[in-house]
Amino acid sequence: MNSKSPAIDWHARAAALALDGRPFIGGQRVSSVDGLTFDCISPIDGRNLGQIARGQAGDIDRAVQAARSAFDDGRWAARPPAARKKVLLKFADKILAAKEELALLETLDMGKPIQYSLSVDVPAAARCIAWYAEAVDKIYDEIAPTGPNALALIQREPMGVIGAIVPWNYPMIMSAWKLGPALAAGNSVVLKPSEKSPLTALRLAELALEAGLPEGVFNVVPGFGHEAGEALALHLDVDAIGFTGSTRVGRKMLEYAGRSNLKRVYNELGGKSAFLVFPDFDDLPRAAATVAGSMFFNQGESCNAPSRVLVHESIADEFVSLVAAEAPKYQAGDPLDPRTVMGALVDEGQLRTVMSYIEAGLLEGARARVGGKQTRSESGGFFVEPTVFEGVAPAMKIAREEIFGPVMSVLRFKDEAEAVAMANASPYGLQASVWSSHIDRAHRVARALRAGTVHVNQYDEDDMTVPFGGYKQSGNGRDKSLHAFDKYTELKTTWLRINQ
Repeated sequence: MNSKSPAIDWHARAAALALDGRPFIGGQRVSSVDGLTFDCISPIDGRNLGQIARGQAGDIDRAVQAARSAFDDGRWAARPPAARKKVLLKFADKILAAKEELALLETLDMGKPIQYSLSVDVPAAARCIAWYAEAVDKIYDEIAPTGPNALALIQREPMGVIGAIVPWNYPMIMSAWKLGPALAAGNSVVLKPSEKSPLTALRLAELALEAGLPEGVFNVVPGFGHEAGEALALHLDVDAIGFTGSTRVGRKMLEYAGRSNLKRVYNELGGKSAFLVFPDFDDLPRAAATVAGSMFFNQGESCNAPSRVLVHESIADEFVSLVAAEAPKYQAGDPLDPRTVMGALVDEGQLRTVMSYIEAGLLEGARARVGGKQTRSESGGFFVEPTVFEGVAPAMKIAREEIFGPVMSVLRFKDEAEAVAMANASPYGLQASVWSSHIDRAHRVARALRAGTVHVNQYDEDDMTVPFGGYKQSGNGRDKSLHAFDKYTELKTTWLRINQ
């Protein structure tokens, strides 16, 4: 159906929703060990959607044991890749068939507009699962070029039990980025969704079981990071952690690995992506529209959001005016209204964080050209206006730290060297963008930028076939593409002597 169709009364569906917040372990919903729960609060209006199990170490242990048993007996890992492919393709189909249900859960849980939950998040999650399903029986192992008296076979093997810890900004998509390659490779998974957005993860596990994934292969334990997340990262029977979240918690993941079994840790962390606009670019309105759309999409709650906009001083005034003119298109609205393009921040804590950054920007001398205020407070939800700061200096807090909200900072540069230096003067290195009509400059600057992805004359194009990840404190390893298999497989060499 058309994601903007008025035929669905999303408010009525939301009112009729009944949630099951219990963990999914060993192929079924189970009661948590000690019965603790927490409220699932919708950022749309602040109402309590229901009770979610507050997973503890005991629940994590049960889930890991289920995953280990499933791995060790080969019910999934020992299946031929072509057989795993069939199940995962059916899982992807199940996700698409449940599109409206999953989209509603995602929107109620973390506040994004229903039209994007329908048109972006659900299809992207399904495509990810399907893509890795299709890829897994097309990856060949290797034979090393040894001498004639040996045969050295190099094979990829599944690691075992993978702990996946995902954030609240793209709950389904981030889960799929871990599940796709991990399951396709033959691993078992214990998924810990963010306590701020646990609903779709629990439903995905049920859909996977319906698709034929064996019991125990995919388990979900909701809970808080310092409880369930820490227990998962410390567990001695977990072989690797795939984590997406803040750099602060990413450091803890590495610490937990050192305190436990030196499990592999793959962190996809924060960003403060730079968007460089040079005076030779011949379509400034398109650049302005692109940066506004990319920055305000998902309420700015994206690790790759282009929040540092570096513009040559000769065109800065014009560019700021163009971006400011785009902002009204992204005014916050009711996320359950199919016409809304910018929704609510995930919770009151994130609202307070974003507003504190806006206040810091004003105190340090930046000027809010548009926005800068909380809005729709009468709804009971957590909304902020799309905000564009000008007069921003590199040392200001809003130019250095990840805000995770709809707040853009525009900085000015004098020449190419200064632009590159400013862009690279960040502990992050996730993404960047170069806008220039000169091919030499575009390549030169793209090579100079320390970022995992550099866009040229665009920002919002993406595909499963390209890796996602960053340099420096933006993390290690890559999600998406064939490179993600590196995170969830071990290389084994089998060396045979051949007598001549």
